[in-house]
Amino acid sequence: MTSDPAGPARAVDAPPRRRRPRAITLTGLVVLVLALGALGWSVWDLVLRPPVPPADADRTVAGLRADWEAGRAGRPDPLATGSAIAVLSVPALGGQEWPVLVGADASILGRGVGWYPGTAAPGELGNFAVAGHGGVSGPFSGLARLAPGDEIVVETATHRFTYRAADPAVASVATGDTWVIQPVPGRPEVRPTQALLTLTTAHDLVGSASRTAAFATLTDAAQK
Repeated sequence: MTSDPAGPARAVDAPPRRRRPRAITLTGLVVLVLALGALGWSVWDLVLRPPVPPADADRTVAGLRADWEAGRAGRPDPLATGSAIAVLSVPALGGQEWPVLVGADASILGRGVGWYPGTAAPGELGNFAVAGHGGVSGPFSGLARLAPGDEIVVETATHRFTYRAADPAVASVATGDTWVIQPVPGRPEVRPTQALLTLTTAHDLVGSASRTAAFATLTDAAQK
């Protein structure tokens, strides 16, 4: 019997597996998850999160009505920045009641609807002009869908005013178009003979330079 001169066969060790590609894949997955999370938060923060939580609006409205019942609120004061003067609701947009506050800067619009200083008070001749967040869930979300004849209800300490949307009811305007809050919008030379209402959005979409303006005329004033 002859023996194999090369000796017994030896098993050849397999080359070690390279782990780096898997590590890179895991790292990429983590980065992707973090990026998606950041994107989701941005969408929520900028688009979906209510700029004025309805529960906060309800508390402000309840406090204002308590002041009315106690006789602590009188004629709207355009110098009392941040104070609540009225309650506004648009049935066609869901009917949520929003407090109307003196002023129209970002801090005001984070609490409710803002009354432009220098414009008419609710129910008065001229233009009662207000601003509110639009977007997905602001007080004026869906304002562009307002149709001629739709009601806008404004309640003060002494009256309940009903305005009806004009025909046409809405217009898309640029940020700097201040004509919409003139006593007679777009006609500065005309003396007002009607009680008007203009609603403007603070923004329509993130980064958009356009705004929606809606126009209405007073049709009923009921004393409380």
